Amino acid sequence: MTQSRRTFLSSAATVAGAGAGWAAQRGRAAESTEGAATAPPRGNPIAVSTYSFWRFKDDSKLSIEACIDEAAKMGFDAVELLHIQMESEDDAYLQKLKQRAFVNGMSLCGLSTHQGFVSPDKAKRQENIDHTNRVIELAYKLGIPTMRVNTGRWGTSKDFDELMVNRGIEPRLEGYTDEDGFKWVIDSLSQCLPTAEKCGVTLGLENHWGLGRTAEGVLRIVKAIDSPWLKCTLDTGNFLEDPYDQLEMMAPQTVFVQAKTYFGGGIWYTLDLDYPRIAEMLRRHNYRGYISLEFEGNEDWRTAIPRSLSLLREAFQA
Repeated sequence: MTQSRRTFLSSAATVAGAGAGWAAQRGRAAESTEGAATAPPRGNPIAVSTYSFWRFKDDSKLSIEACIDEAAKMGFDAVELLHIQMESEDDAYLQKLKQRAFVNGMSLCGLSTHQGFVSPDKAKRQENIDHTNRVIELAYKLGIPTMRVNTGRWGTSKDFDELMVNRGIEPRLEGYTDEDGFKWVIDSLSQCLPTAEKCGVTLGLENHWGLGRTAEGVLRIVKAIDSPWLKCTLDTGNFLEDPYDQLEMMAPQTVFVQAKTYFGGGIWYTLDLDYPRIAEMLRRHNYRGYISLEFEGNEDWRTAIPRSLSLLREAFQA
């Protein structure tokens, strides 16, 4: 059938209109994409470790539930849990913590653990490997994506107070060297990685005394293992010499940041940390993850933690 001239012109106009509409939509999409590309980056989310309330001090041992409630009231984005502070490892308790965070509009972003692999005793190292694997499973049940781990230390100091008096330096066990220690740590952490991968929990080796006292020590272990499931937890307050140079060294491998403040004077020592400088350094390394407050001062937590939040918000805002 021959198409009439009027029908042809009408059809052509419809197609042209649709094409123009499609072109306009493409134009708007391009403008939207261009706008997104030039938008300023968001700031880092600010979390608080339950350690900030607890701090091993007899007069401030809040429950984790109370810490979550207080963190929400103060305006934090997330909470990092301290494993030693947990009252139970039962599923019912874990799910209660997860629900407590949910109803407060908070994420559970990290789990901090303690372990020690710097020991010539193979059975002791295995005990710490088993402990670490068990706590990785707890992180999985809590929906927590990263877990802080330590190297452990030689254990030749009488206690932690003595270690701090000596600025984190302690003698090696007689008859052993740092080379022995690094081998034990690398072997032990390697045995934790299958569980970490299975559970989707990224381990973050912290600069936390022992063989992790320096950035070089932490990175030696991380690079030797060379796994996407072992990276770094960067603690701003655990480098007592040349902190900014060492923080910069760790930044490219960092998946979680713990930020110390010391209002009221530090419990063991006080550092005057330049957080705008630290924030700018982390931005250069494209770090977009959590900044988790670890308040370690003597001021009452009710005033010191909100002050710390304001400090970190200002430094790490977009």
